[in-house]
Amino acid sequence: MSERPAAMDASTTGAFEDMLRIVEELDTPDGYKAELIRGKIVVSPWSKLRFKKAMKSLRLQLEPHAPTGHDVDVAPFLFVFPGVERGFGPDLHVADEAAFDADGRHADGGALSLVAELTSVSTKDADWLDKLDAYGRVVPVYLVLDMQAEEITAFWDPSAKGYQSRTTVPFGKRLHVPEPFDFELETAGFAPRPDRRAEESSAGDRSE
Repeated sequence: MSERPAAMDASTTGAFEDMLRIVEELDTPDGYKAELIRGKIVVSPWSKLRFKKAMKSLRLQLEPHAPTGHDVDVAPFLFVFPGVERGFGPDLHVADEAAFDADGRHADGGALSLVAELTSVSTKDADWLDKLDAYGRVVPVYLVLDMQAEEITAFWDPSAKGYQSRTTVPFGKRLHVPEPFDFELETAGFAPRPDRRAEESSAGDRSE
């Protein structure tokens, strides 16, 4: 499969639960995940190898500040948002451990205290649009690591109309991660190496 996401129109499958069942039963190749985005089942690659350093740094910094009983992980679990009929597998999540006591293959999006997405050329539209809208209704904090612009944005204060507050800093500057975490995040190690920047830029040019 290519790096670009493959979408399957799920409108003919009926109810949200039917679509969710299809996602859970898909035999996706290793390294790929299936999500419900804009009424479609989208299969896309899991995070790139060169994102591992940024994801590890983010995880290690978040762990000491996570709410009691919440776990920080990068495993590709599916979190469901029935109110907007979406199901996402965030690059990194912080969620109530109790959400994983249930049977089944998806967890309640309401259990999340933070999600983080690392953008790629092929998936950043979903991170900035569809996921921002769904997360902005229930998840206290959403971090978008824009790996192309080399900056990080924190969204917080969720509401029925989406997040009410945001701040952006370039990689290299500290970012304040709001409550319930409330600490200064070091971002200096998030930027890709110069040769990787050139590769990402070239890939973006080819996709246009």
